[in-house]
Amino acid sequence: MQYILYFLIAIGATTVGSLTGMGGGVIIKPLMDVMHHFDVETIGVLSSITVFSMSAVSIGKQMLAKVQIPFQIAIPLSLGSVVGGYIGQWMLSAIVSGVQAQGLVTVVQNGLLAVLILCVYLYMKHKANIRGLQLSGVPVSLAAGCFLGICSSFLGIGGGPINVALIIYLYSVSTKMATVCSLMTILFAQISKLVTVALSTGFLVYDLSVAPVMVVGAIAGGFLGASLSKRFSEAGVERAFNCVQLLVLAIALFNIARNLIGG
Repeated sequence: MQYILYFLIAIGATTVGSLTGMGGGVIIKPLMDVMHHFDVETIGVLSSITVFSMSAVSIGKQMLAKVQIPFQIAIPLSLGSVVGGYIGQWMLSAIVSGVQAQGLVTVVQNGLLAVLILCVYLYMKHKANIRGLQLSGVPVSLAAGCFLGICSSFLGIGGGPINVALIIYLYSVSTKMATVCSLMTILFAQISKLVTVALSTGFLVYDLSVAPVMVVGAIAGGFLGASLSKRFSEAGVERAFNCVQLLVLAIALFNIARNLIGG
């Protein structure tokens, strides 16, 4: 039953994540916190493996379909996210080893996630009244990618809505184009995190028993999300994006309340 549950979580989260550019980790991480089956670091690794699988499939499918990808933005962002992914994983490991209470780490992660989600939601609802920056240049993209990689790896969310909103604001691109850039950034951030884990603790110290079914769900979700993306209008993708944000915000607040009351 547990394997079926995690398969459904993976395929549902990554389908939505592929469609909206959220990646899926922003849904997977809080849901796994709710279920309390794994510790904080194991959840982060499982989320990264799942999101990596989805983003690789989704980007590959979109490239084969010759979807327009603004590589001048996407590549520097992705390279910056590699550095950020390493820093984020290092920060998480340092905090987990320094704090005995796992619940406190969960509260910090979900608290930061809730604040970021709320800011992104308000921005997306009012972005028509907020002037974008239309920035260009490799240094800006590298710095932005590094920031997104840190958020992605430390929070264990794959990047999600933070990526999409920041890309729209910095470069004044459409939601659909920001989605593609976000998925590339997520892919490279997860590569960085997984390599960091492999070179430091290795994977044997984690309980990855549900990883195979989550990877299968993620691959299916990557295909489904990429297919749906071609059928959804710009407004449709944005509506889905905002609805998922509210869901994630509610789950994050629940996790905070439960850990504070229980802790």
